[in-house]
Amino acid sequence: MFAGPNGAGKTNLLEAASLLVPGRGLRGARFAELARQNGAGGWAVAARFANGLEIGTGAVEGAPDRREFRLNGVKPRAQSDVAEQLAAVWLTPQMDRLFTDTASGRRKFLDRLVIALEPFHAREIASFESASAQRNRLLAEPPFDPTWAEALEDSMARHAVAATAARAALLARLNATINTGAVDPFPRVALGLACSIAHRLRQEPAVEVEEWLRGVLAAARQVDAAAKSASHGPQKADLLIADEAAGRPAAFSSTGQQKAMLLGIVLGHAAMITAARGRPPLLLLDEPLVHLDAPRRTALFGALAKADFPAWLTGTDMEIFEGLEAARYELREGEVSAI
Repeated sequence: MFAGPNGAGKTNLLEAASLLVPGRGLRGARFAELARQNGAGGWAVAARFANGLEIGTGAVEGAPDRREFRLNGVKPRAQSDVAEQLAAVWLTPQMDRLFTDTASGRRKFLDRLVIALEPFHAREIASFESASAQRNRLLAEPPFDPTWAEALEDSMARHAVAATAARAALLARLNATINTGAVDPFPRVALGLACSIAHRLRQEPAVEVEEWLRGVLAAARQVDAAAKSASHGPQKADLLIADEAAGRPAAFSSTGQQKAMLLGIVLGHAAMITAARGRPPLLLLDEPLVHLDAPRRTALFGALAKADFPAWLTGTDMEIFEGLEAARYELREGEVSAI
């Protein structure tokens, strides 16, 4: 537990830990923005775990928006090698807006859940976005080479179907985990995917869905050229979240109920990773007790103790953690001290 006044550096500490896994970290910031303001430039994070695992990461000199890893002192072949050794799951106050956020925000949340368990999902999303951007540029300058357009649409279709299949598989596993009671006494949610590709994957083989998507993209070239974006693909999907007991969309629930449901999703995801990998993820909870009443705070403490997750929690006052047996630290002006 880390307590301290606003601006003491609590979120910075959790963000540093979140950078030990691939991705843009807890805030989703560009790597060029991570260096200390008015500092010497650059940044780095390193950690040594009780099992002997060592992970380090930092800025690449001369390329401020890139970073590289070290795994046990050696540069890994791919970032997925790091993700296979350590997973991290986090909850931030900004995520409280998930239920009323844009579809884009919910997709990013879903993709983080997928990547924590299937690191290669990030590559599928990036490959689709790259092919889609190339197609946009091609269509913007007619007359264009139809053979090149077909090649890009083939790439888009393959990566779109792979990414969508990974999203759907993650949601199916997470729903099953939640239904076992892994998140009780937090409210259970029903998660779904509003996506034309996912809908077809439930009825047709992946190769047929790819063929369908290639045809749809080819037919939509004129429309997509005018819109400067692809009209079909995983970028059009939305994560559906509903209160299972009430049978209504989570967006219609109270703020406290939404926070409880969000905690249930995060805890269920952490339990799923633990079951799949045989070891729990690092759980980073920034101000998790905001909007929770006393019974729900007690429930969260009990869930953390029962699951034995390695968890870091932050709050402005240590008193709010009363009842939670854990190491306690205080932050003041960026300095950490044990209590």
